[in-house]
Amino acid sequence: MRFRDNKRVFAEGMRDGIPIGLGYFAVAFALGITAKEAGLNAIQGFIMSMLNMASAGEYAGIASIAGYATLFEIAVITLIANARYLLMSFAMSQRLDPGLPIHHRFIMAIDVTDELFGIAISRKGTLNPYYSYGAALIAAPLWSIGTSVGIIAGMILPVNVVSALGVALFGMFISIIIPPARQEKVVLGLVIISFAASFAASKLPMISGLSSGTRTIILTLVICIAASILFPREPEDPEEEAEELAEVSEMEEVLPREGGIRK
Repeated sequence: MRFRDNKRVFAEGMRDGIPIGLGYFAVAFALGITAKEAGLNAIQGFIMSMLNMASAGEYAGIASIAGYATLFEIAVITLIANARYLLMSFAMSQRLDPGLPIHHRFIMAIDVTDELFGIAISRKGTLNPYYSYGAALIAAPLWSIGTSVGIIAGMILPVNVVSALGVALFGMFISIIIPPARQEKVVLGLVIISFAASFAASKLPMISGLSSGTRTIILTLVICIAASILFPREPEDPEEEAEELAEVSEMEEVLPREGGIRK
């Protein structure tokens, strides 16, 4: 009976992973265009995306590579860009069976992304790892293939077309920034400060001499620490959070599942 349940849940994960995977392919294609400009080939892009399923972290890594950053700088920048997945993993761990073997926890942790986290955490009851496995089995390869296809397209398409496609990635990041910036003035202010600080750091005598990777690390840490001290967020009410989760679950019973792309 347990095997049948896992098989059913695995199939549900694959079903829900299809729309997410298709969205990942489109985003990764634009990322591949940028990776090609940084000198990566299709195989390198595929492996990179398979090991780092995060557009923000991967773009930060590609930008660092293009800027001839050191391995240490690339590692630190990628860690900072992907830090939010630590919080998602903590949240998912609270929904796992306490007796779940450690190897399942490690495998689940490999593919914690915004969308895969969202569809998993919205399910009722204890999380079955096979649901995450099914969703990742579809989403992860499409993300990696999309990057490789983008790199190949960047090699064969005309330069003006490649440049136009490269703008798509910046459009994706703008679409991520605008919604929270419109809802919270603090976020909007931090976005403006980040742009201004980045420009100033590239011009100031002392700090401009540092590599772009080191400047990014310094600015990220300083702005994040300052924001957390000056504008601390109040902890959410557990009861309200539980009610919101229940409402989401009820909606899922009525509406078909859709994978949103906000990676």
